[in-house]
Amino acid sequence: MDWYPLYNSLRIALISSVIVFFTGIFAACYIAKLNRVVKGVLDVILTLPMVLPPTVVGYFLLLLLGTRRPLGRWFLEQFGMRLVMTWQSGIFAAVAVSFPLMYRTARGAFESFDETLACSGQTLGLSNAYIFWHIRLPACRQGILAGVVLAFARALGEYGATSMLAGYTPGRTATISTTVYQLWRTDQEELAFKWVMVNMAISAVVLLTVNMLERKNREGRRD
Repeated sequence: MDWYPLYNSLRIALISSVIVFFTGIFAACYIAKLNRVVKGVLDVILTLPMVLPPTVVGYFLLLLLGTRRPLGRWFLEQFGMRLVMTWQSGIFAAVAVSFPLMYRTARGAFESFDETLACSGQTLGLSNAYIFWHIRLPACRQGILAGVVLAFARALGEYGATSMLAGYTPGRTATISTTVYQLWRTDQEELAFKWVMVNMAISAVVLLTVNMLERKNREGRRD
């Protein structure tokens, strides 16, 4: 049994989770302070990939990153780097579909933050950066961690956008999801079932982690 799809899926999910962690927190913290109209417009734009079919998300990414498109062609000419049909392409797909989960979860955590704590810090002469990293972020850590876990799970199970952007090449771009489809399509159902079990085991661990974080978050609020 070739374990490359598991390795590739994990590294894509891990890298994309790191990216959406920082971008999601930045977007959530900034947008939470905006007025209702602007916040509503940005919410629609940033969370649209969460409701669009993954293949549609993949199509839009191809329009942006394809080798015949300005951005994709520029990267190919300047750096000799293809932005599609490589394992790195899976990162773009995973970020696009998992970012809304991280953003919405983090924004909810920031909106529930008690602003009197930040005001108290300002009266003590603490900088906004210090208040964010040492007061605001630790107070919202359970919600943010839940967002990271959900984003990781979404990236790990991504198929539609990944299949369009990275394709399926054994030993190069194959992920668990694309491997299951290819094995099923070629009547290798026994091997496909094994990969399904691997994915289900990882998903079960992720769900247990999310439940534990939510329970700790509720207990922390009661305290």
